[in-house]
Amino acid sequence: MENNKETVNYNDADINRAARCLKAMSHPLRLKILCILGTESISVQDIVEQVGTSQSNISQHLAILREKDILGYKKEANRVYYFIDDERMIELIQMMRDVFCNNC
Repeated sequence: MENNKETVNYNDADINRAARCLKAMSHPLRLKILCILGTESISVQDIVEQVGTSQSNISQHLAILREKDILGYKKEANRVYYFIDDERMIELIQMMRDVFCNNC
């Protein structure tokens, strides 16, 4: 019987980037931050209020997500706003909501 599966060549750099992003996203608090952000641009203080932990804890997790190129940020006066700057990442988070969240 002939195997009709198409051979797909994966770029190792793409696989490594995906693994780094998924590892960064896999922490429950970071995933919650990403779900809160969605398509919005939200200040650190608003993220702290919605997540319900300390600002220093949130800042550490935001730094990890920024380091992995998952989040972008902008400064306005004395506030820092974070956002997901990759449409594909937003689609991935929405897909996870669809699969795992009953009330999302």
